[in-house]
Amino acid sequence: MSDDFQRERDESISQYSTDASLQEAMARFRDESIRARYSYNFDWLGRPIIQYPQDIVAMQELVWQVRPDLIIETGIAHGGSIIFSASMMALLEYCDAATGGEEPVAVTAKRKVLAIDIDIRAHNRAAIETHPMFNRIDMIEGSSIDEATISRVHEYAAPFKNVLVVLDSNHTHDHVLAELEAYAPLTSIGSYCVVFDTIIEDLPDSFFADRPWGVGNNAKTAVHEFLETNSARKRQGADGSPLDFRIDTAIHDKLLITAAPSGYLRRV
Repeated sequence: MSDDFQRERDESISQYSTDASLQEAMARFRDESIRARYSYNFDWLGRPIIQYPQDIVAMQELVWQVRPDLIIETGIAHGGSIIFSASMMALLEYCDAATGGEEPVAVTAKRKVLAIDIDIRAHNRAAIETHPMFNRIDMIEGSSIDEATISRVHEYAAPFKNVLVVLDSNHTHDHVLAELEAYAPLTSIGSYCVVFDTIIEDLPDSFFADRPWGVGNNAKTAVHEFLETNSARKRQGADGSPLDFRIDTAIHDKLLITAAPSGYLRRV
């Protein structure tokens, strides 16, 4: 990509957040698309992914940029997101083999996806375990904030050098905050901890009448508390280096439509 093209793109993105007409159109589509369950319409390699296409593209960009050897995900549902992550890992390995002069057919599943869910339903587990991408996936059934689960995840992650974390399970403030406390320290420097469904804070509370989360009690409020308290506590990551995160505002600014506004956290 040329420097001129990148500059032009960055300049355009920098103006989106103050473009009143664009923001109004975005908010209108955001609210109406959620009412219509728009994000439920998409599959990844045959499995429902339940994400905005814009976030799928953003995650592809992050995986290519970060080049993780482990992706940790909380929340499995139908399995589309972890199949997506595994396929991105497979593409990285294919590209590594091609640029290294190896035959692509010699690619082995060195990069892994570790997924955690409190309830992996039998039909979803069967579909995931018979999927061609499953050789890159390991799953843990249990609460993501249970101490035994956290210990297993940390033990699993220990040999890996470059870790990307995705949190997308229970969206209450307390649960997401506990997940951030448990798994954000595993994020590698320069990588991301992505927190989905921060969008809840920006929507009418009536959208969540049948849910335990809502305005004031959700993933975004947890992100902000975590960032405030983490900075004050001067914590260390699992790698022993200072644990410091910044919201990558350029990502949600350029996406416009995203389930994770303020949820793309880059470890610096």
